Amino acid sequence: MSKARLRLRTEMRRVLVEENNNQGKALALGALVAGITLTPMMSIAQTATSEQTMRTIKAADDGAEPQPATTQVGKTPQLLRDVPQTITVLNREVLDAQGATTLGEALRNVPGITLSAGEGGNIGDNVNLRGFSARTDIYIDGIRDRGQYSRETFFLDSVEVLKGPSSMLFGRGSTGGVINQVSKQPSRRESTTVSGSIGTDNYYRVTADTNQPLSDSIALRVAAFGHKADSSRDIIETERYGIAPSFRIGMGSATELTLSAIIQRRDDIPDYGFPFTAGGTKQNPAKPVDIPRENFLGFTDDRFDQDVNLAAVRISHEFSQAVTLRNQTQFNEADIFARPTTINAAGVRNPRQREVEDQSLFNQTDLIIKLVGDTFSHTITTGAEIGRDDYENQTYNTTGPAGIFNQNLVNPVYGPTPASAVIAKNTFTDNVGKTLAVYANEQLDIGEYWKVIGGLRWDHFEFDTYVTDASGTPTADATKTDVMTSVRAGVLYQPDEIQTYYVSYGTSFNPSAETLTSNAANLAVDPEENTSYELGAKLSYGGGKLLITGALFRVEKDNARTTDPILGITTLDGDIRVQGVEFGISGNITDAWTMLAGYTYLDSEIVKSLVVGETGNVYPNTPKHSASLWSTYDLPIGLQFGGGLIYVDDRLLNNANTAMTEAYTRVDATIAYIAKRYSVRLNLQNLTDKLYFETASAGRATPVAGRAAIATINWTF
Repeated sequence: MSKARLRLRTEMRRVLVEENNNQGKALALGALVAGITLTPMMSIAQTATSEQTMRTIKAADDGAEPQPATTQVGKTPQLLRDVPQTITVLNREVLDAQGATTLGEALRNVPGITLSAGEGGNIGDNVNLRGFSARTDIYIDGIRDRGQYSRETFFLDSVEVLKGPSSMLFGRGSTGGVINQVSKQPSRRESTTVSGSIGTDNYYRVTADTNQPLSDSIALRVAAFGHKADSSRDIIETERYGIAPSFRIGMGSATELTLSAIIQRRDDIPDYGFPFTAGGTKQNPAKPVDIPRENFLGFTDDRFDQDVNLAAVRISHEFSQAVTLRNQTQFNEADIFARPTTINAAGVRNPRQREVEDQSLFNQTDLIIKLVGDTFSHTITTGAEIGRDDYENQTYNTTGPAGIFNQNLVNPVYGPTPASAVIAKNTFTDNVGKTLAVYANEQLDIGEYWKVIGGLRWDHFEFDTYVTDASGTPTADATKTDVMTSVRAGVLYQPDEIQTYYVSYGTSFNPSAETLTSNAANLAVDPEENTSYELGAKLSYGGGKLLITGALFRVEKDNARTTDPILGITTLDGDIRVQGVEFGISGNITDAWTMLAGYTYLDSEIVKSLVVGETGNVYPNTPKHSASLWSTYDLPIGLQFGGGLIYVDDRLLNNANTAMTEAYTRVDATIAYIAKRYSVRLNLQNLTDKLYFETASAGRATPVAGRAAIATINWTF
């Protein structure tokens, strides 16, 4: 083995051991599952293609050398080059440089992601990965964050996007991939950073992040924020605040415990955007109505209020350098009061009030065994997951005399919900999902150049639904149980420290109650199943400072849900295919010049459908071309300047291909002065004042805000 490769392997092990100690998880069914994998089983980890990571960018007050890029999106921390799927990591420096304060703003950096405007009761973040909904495939520190709310970034260290079916790692869902939010963790380094921002449209934001070591092995970290802003569009406003404390005991010891919480509050006048023109066809799809950008079409007392609370306990015990047991328990609740107003092309408004209570309680246990040999080395990970999801939704009907809900689209008249409107309770839903899963996973290193990865997961998902009508009479009371097995496999060839070539295969499943909602037509239907193939390469230069990636992929759902036109029932006779290519570049081109860029080409098709006119159509939310670029350059005098652009092609929005939004290019820019203890930054967002629709569904689309300028001062002490 060469000395360079030996040094690299030693560094990789050091990074992995350190990351393992930084995460906690263990105890709870781990010992039971441990026996399953003491026999080497080809592992599956996760393979990466688009390792668009900016971890190599140095913080303003930290002169440390860049460390190898790692990810925590799987069961064990890994180097990005060891993950055989497309993965993008957006770190704190990127979020701060762009002024990205919400998850939706951060995800603009990831080509192949689109945002849907909630339909059918969906609210909050509605993300699509490679066209497939990922609304419930959002995670915090590896545990599902299912709530229907809009997410902040103040408590995040990074955002990780893993593309492609991944049920072996995450259970139900993940057809297009998953999004993992990595929270800030206490450390031994004492630091406090406070920032204040002011901008156009009455934009005000304050954040604070303090880390205080209490001893060599104990530390406390608290992140907090307050935010208030209007919009370049009429009436729209948001007010939000939150705090995220975390306490860590046992740093550097065999046993480590982390206690953390996230508390967020948000009160908005929501933006439900514009309706589409009537009468769209496949030859001439409907588009958002052409009216002044600033027009607000709802009522001035529309509300979107959310109370989000999360508590987590993570514990890790290292029996030896070869064996680690981790356990994590997380409780998450999101209470939502939503009273938005939709409107059709004729100008008739439809207030849609509802109260949603989402709760999740999950426990994960992982046992990691590392066996190192001269020719063969094993990383065996086995574990179990048990959890419960609760979903309650009280809907309301709003009625009134004829004409009181009419609105002029071109010259709207602003005012509250008319006093003559009658708001009455409608359907009430009380659904419960119960998850039990076990898995086994191994990475086998063969000699200097090869890694073989394989894994298997068994899921038992039970769904109970209870629904009453407006009078309180039960209309549904049923139970559905789905049992599924998911697999992943991959082979990596790494001839030197620079090159990685890989091929991977994975599966996922989508039960009818995946989102904790269902109806009589879907409830009896078995889960949809998905398969993914990926072939990729990654090149790492400058000791990991610069990463260049590329991949070919194909995802197919060959038993997609469709509706029988004669019987009117839901069947699994559909077929959907999305395939394409991705390229990425990230990191330091020089010590002063950094870049994060990516391009995705999507070729999608509804291969088979029982619905007349759908076969052969483009699958929704799969723009053929999408690209992003963000780059900064540091001058020796402390001045940094940079910017970027985002391009998204035409986007069809339904299976019938009768509604669409047009292609757009967005430009952003930044300039900053960065000193050792403070920095001053100016962000110019949507520099060209482009009117486009980033969030859309077949029924409505929301125009983005116009040009904005935000000035931020950061103090570190």
